Amino acid sequence: MNLNILQHIQSPKGILCREEELWYAMRATYRRVQQARTLLENSGAQCFVPMKWEEKTVHGRKVRKYTPVAGNLLFVYGRQSVIQGVKSRAEYLQYMTDSRSHEKITVPEVQMQQFIAAVGSYNDQFIFLKASDVDLARGVKVRITGGEFEGRTGTFMRVKGAREKRVVVAISGVMAVAYAAIHPSLVEKVE
Repeated sequence: MNLNILQHIQSPKGILCREEELWYAMRATYRRVQQARTLLENSGAQCFVPMKWEEKTVHGRKVRKYTPVAGNLLFVYGRQSVIQGVKSRAEYLQYMTDSRSHEKITVPEVQMQQFIAAVGSYNDQFIFLKASDVDLARGVKVRITGGEFEGRTGTFMRVKGAREKRVVVAISGVMAVAYAAIHPSLVEKVE
């Protein structure tokens, strides 16, 4: 994925303009994330659905299933015209919007790659948080220097539901993920 991939499109007034490929935070209502993902990927967009392992009891037996972190959340990378075309055929697909500005939530490439790297390791010890539960201004920007998550960056801070400080990677206005407990000696401050 390249942030600078641009496509030429024809505007309504006939002027040739460029359309950038971006990451959009979206929802697929009524637990249709996989259906939306298939439609979007078939149209040329890329999708990322944060997943986790979950243990449930079914008919008296414990079953471990791989499920979406938030039943309706997905991130879509592509040109807005392509995504809008799919959205017009699937009324259950919605853009997430910022509550103050009412603008579609887009995620910078670097931030999305950090988030994918964190969530993509499918570690059972992650804590998934609502964006409103995280105040990144209270933490310190760090890089992990050892262990399973070496090289990853985030904000070192105390999070709700954990005893120790954790490294948090957040998508503004959407969600955050806190890594497994990391000893302070394995993090270095990043300017």
